[in-house]
Formats: sequence, C-alpha cells, structure tokens
Amino acid sequence: MWHAVGLPRIIAVVRFDPDSRNYAELAGAVCAVRIASRVTRRLQAEMGGAFLTKDDRSPVTVADYAAQALVSLALPAEDAIVGEETSPDLVTPEGREVMTRVVDAVGSELPDVAAKQVGEAIDRCSSAGGASGRFWVLDPIDGTKGFLRGDQYAIALGLMEDGEVVGGVLGCPNLPSADGRGCLFAATRGRGAWELPLDEEGYAPRRIGVSPVADSTDAVFCESAVSMHSDRGGHAGIAERLGVTAAPVRMDSQCKYGAIARGDASIYLRLPSSATYREKIWDHAAGFIVVTEAGGAVTDAFGRELDFSLGRTLETNRGVVATNGLLHREVLAAAAAVLPQAPAA
Repeated sequence: MWHAVGLPRIIAVVRFDPDSRNYAELAGAVCAVRIASRVTRRLQAEMGGAFLTKDDRSPVTVADYAAQALVSLALPAEDAIVGEETSPDLVTPEGREVMTRVVDAVGSELPDVAAKQVGEAIDRCSSAGGASGRFWVLDPIDGTKGFLRGDQYAIALGLMEDGEVVGGVLGCPNLPSADGRGCLFAATRGRGAWELPLDEEGYAPRRIGVSPVADSTDAVFCESAVSMHSDRGGHAGIAERLGVTAAPVRMDSQCKYGAIARGDASIYLRLPSSATYREKIWDHAAGFIVVTEAGGAVTDAFGRELDFSLGRTLETNRGVVATNGLLHREVLAAAAAVLPQAPAA
C-alpha cells in the first residue's frame, strides 16, 4: 500500500508511460521526487547553510535529510529502500539545529508528520540491497557540494528487482528545460526514457534519445565539477586520443546522465581516482537506466557491466563510462590506453 501522504500526488502525475508494467511504481516515484524537488529548491534558494560533516568529510545538509524523509514517506510503506543518509548525527548537540530545520522542511509539505516520524523515515532507508527482491535506491541530494554552491544537483531514485535496475527517476531542479524551471527524467526497463516537467503543470512530457554523434571529434563530454571525484588527468588523456576539442562540461550529480540521455553531450567520464574507492549504487542506479533506455551505454571504465546486485556498492566495478552507445567502444579503447591494467573483478 502507498502511504496516505503519497496518494493525492499520484493522481497529478503526468502519465508518461501508462502501458509499462512498472508504471504504478514509477508514477509514485515521480510524485515523490517532485515533492522533494519543491522543498530542496526552496532550501537552496534560502541557502541557510546548516549542514553536518560525515566521517568521510563530505557534507550533509538539511536538504539531504529532508529529501530522504519526504521520499521515504511517499513510497509504499512495505518497500525496502537503500538510502545514503542516517539520522544518528541529528540527535547530537551539533545536529539538533539541523534536525529542527529538517522537520520544518518536511512539515512544509506534510504538516502532520512529527519529528519522530521524520527520523524513522530517514532510518527506514537502511536496506543492504542485494541480488534478490524488489527495493528502491535513493540519493536524496546527489551533488551536495553543487547544492551548496547554488549549482546543479539531483534527487535520484532507482527501482531494483533481483539485482537489476528496472526503473528510475532523476529530479534536476536547476537543469535547463523548456519552461526554465528544471526537469525530471524517468525510465522503465524496455519502455524508453522520458523528460517531464519538474512541476505538474509544466510542459508536455517527451520521449528522449541520445546524441547521434558518431565521430568522436564532434563529441562533448561531461565530468564532475569536483576534481576529487574522478581522474581529470585521465579524462584529458582520453579526450586527446579521441580528438575531442570541446572543453569538458563540468557539473555535479547525476544531471550528467540526464545530459547524455537527451543528447546534450555524448560522453560522461568518471575514471577511478583511487584504487580503493568503490562507487555507491545510489550514485548511478537511476542515471544508468535513464541513459540505457534512451539508447546509450553505461559500463565501468574497463568495459564491465555495472553490477548492482552486490549490496550498497558496485564492488566489482571501477569508475564509470556512459556514452551515446555509438562511441562506447572507441571511448573504452582510449580509456584502456590511459588506465593501468584492469583490476580483478
């Protein structure tokens, strides 16, 4: 059953793919992401700046927690969720101010939800994932540093079934769109990818496809705006081998996947910057299916399929390469010349 808070929103969803087997789930996911997008867009505009620092030194903001709580409350109560954030830091002396603001932010959409329910909704997203069953994968604010800069970020929600991504929604509040108010991408396995307005009353949904660029010298490639997230030197080496002359498009978050899916760019590079780092499944699940359903290809930097069935990380993969498909082999060949030998899976 859907949470009561989600039901009124489902009615307002634009029916982008009503024949899909996963339509009901993705319709609810679109609603959940739209709710969270409204709140996080308002929080970014206010730029209150309240955030905590996690053990890995990455920031986590009021918006991260609020978006996770809102999506958790809007999804079916019985569904498991693999989410990025947890609430213990919110009960520390340093976290109480953040928690107060999180509850206020959630209350702007769901006024009857108490602080205890907000904490429970955040901590509900603690599934271990794996190779069996049906569950959601959530990154409530993908690109927190971009969010804090007033730049690009995404709310990324993927749907998994027996270790494979079968659906996904990306809310991109700051990405250019037909109405200038951000956009949303949605995809279900075997049914294509769609761009929808971020707000229910926006422009008509449209099916999207990747760029037709087949000559790498004409390609545009994306990379992270944060240099520590990938190997920019390796990216430059690949671009040189491919004859790419356009400057890289640097942006935060899975918005890069959206840019590939609708043809704004042809290549997204995320070469491994560390031998020990493992990509998190919430950083790629939704973007993966949006690009592949738009006709593109996504593998790791060594050409291996992304394996989402091993828990909360892509344990056997190193880096990520996403392309329009036409350039994928050429990009991987260039990567092979730049990267050290592929590590054992």
